[in-house]
Amino acid sequence: MLRIISANLNGIRSASSKGFLDWLTQQEADFVCVQELKAQADDLSAAMRAPAGHAGHFHYAEKKGYSGVGIYTRHAPERVVEGLGIADIDAEGRYLQLDYPGLSVISLYLPSGSSSEERQQAKFSFMERFFPHLAALRAAGREVVICGDWNIAHREIDLKNWKSNQKNSGFLPEERAWLTRVLDEQDWVDVYRRLHPEATGESYTWWSNRGQAWAKNVGWRIDYHLATPGIATRAATAAVYKEQRFSDHAPLTVDYDWQVDGR
Repeated sequence: MLRIISANLNGIRSASSKGFLDWLTQQEADFVCVQELKAQADDLSAAMRAPAGHAGHFHYAEKKGYSGVGIYTRHAPERVVEGLGIADIDAEGRYLQLDYPGLSVISLYLPSGSSSEERQQAKFSFMERFFPHLAALRAAGREVVICGDWNIAHREIDLKNWKSNQKNSGFLPEERAWLTRVLDEQDWVDVYRRLHPEATGESYTWWSNRGQAWAKNVGWRIDYHLATPGIATRAATAAVYKEQRFSDHAPLTVDYDWQVDGR
């Protein structure tokens, strides 16, 4: 069994202070993909770099206290790919890929556009340039699992207040249509939705810090495992962990009937 976890930490130092690393080491996960490190290499403690039994690989943002992604793993990769080879995107530390025989595991942090119109345009630009990269991954003949904060709620059942959010970043028609193209045209699989096609409130992975969003479960499902069909059909369980809060997101864990060596 292959266990892969995705978790936006909203700051690795903050999440660690809330028990995230202790929780991680108890999960028996093969891969823990993390986003929004908000830290550089010198900011990480030894435990943050390599929790017990795991090695950490990271792609940091150039700007201090901003973005950044990582993958903790129990398996030494054949290749590590930091970034997409696109300067302005890579400066924000949004993509990390570990390659194994026939399998790639990716941690992705797609930009949020909620802070300004400028950042929304940066999000659209990322999406436009990332689409052909997704196509290339599909064409490479490998199984791929992309874990991350996609910052898009795909369908109405993926957020509590969908009617009032139709003009807000994260649920814009253009964003939702792009994700539909990723799934339908390129045949990526939304693994959680495959296993839980009608799930609503239990599927949410992010809650605003405003008001009582967490207490009232006024959430959004914006953290996904998108996978190639071969490994997606081997997904056995998928669940959002809410017993402890490490950030404004909740970890998403998927178990696959798969081995790192490709079996």
